[in-house]
Amino acid sequence: MKTLVLVFHPDLIASRVNRRLTDEMEKQDGVTVHRVYEVYPDEKIDVSAEHRLLEQHDRIVLQFPFYWYSTPSLLKKWEDAVLTYGWAYGSMGNKLHGKELLIAVSTGAAQENYRPDGNFKYTVPELLRPFQATSNLVGTRYLEPFIVYGVMQHLSDEELEQSAKEYVAYALNPELALLAAR
Repeated sequence: MKTLVLVFHPDLIASRVNRRLTDEMEKQDGVTVHRVYEVYPDEKIDVSAEHRLLEQHDRIVLQFPFYWYSTPSLLKKWEDAVLTYGWAYGSMGNKLHGKELLIAVSTGAAQENYRPDGNFKYTVPELLRPFQATSNLVGTRYLEPFIVYGVMQHLSDEELEQSAKEYVAYALNPELALLAAR
């Protein structure tokens, strides 16, 4: 299985967690890491190049820090530009059909905040529901997301190393579970 990891972090060099996750994925065979903010510093997305990358891979991983219960802005811009009618969806848009989509996020807050009785009242998978709807539209298989919680709570070096290893094992597991629709 060929895996494409699209990293959406506006300052990856300054990011301790997303940079470490990215570095670990870059060491893996069969994985293409695409640092989208570095490739498009002007945010002018080469749609044809992105289409080619997506078509060449079986599993697509969108990796990003969770900002205000959402994504960094370039990810939304990328979706709007790349997931086009007639290519990704519509009567002739089937280029992503059957591929797998995995969301990999890091949150600043601890996991206990992301519960119905927590500070934020929703789980991270619930807040990621628009990705699941998009996955349904474009015909990908939406996998259970990978989440690193509590980045702002001073994740220890040991915890970060463990998270990086878990990320690789999870993202490259050929038998990941689909996230069931509710």
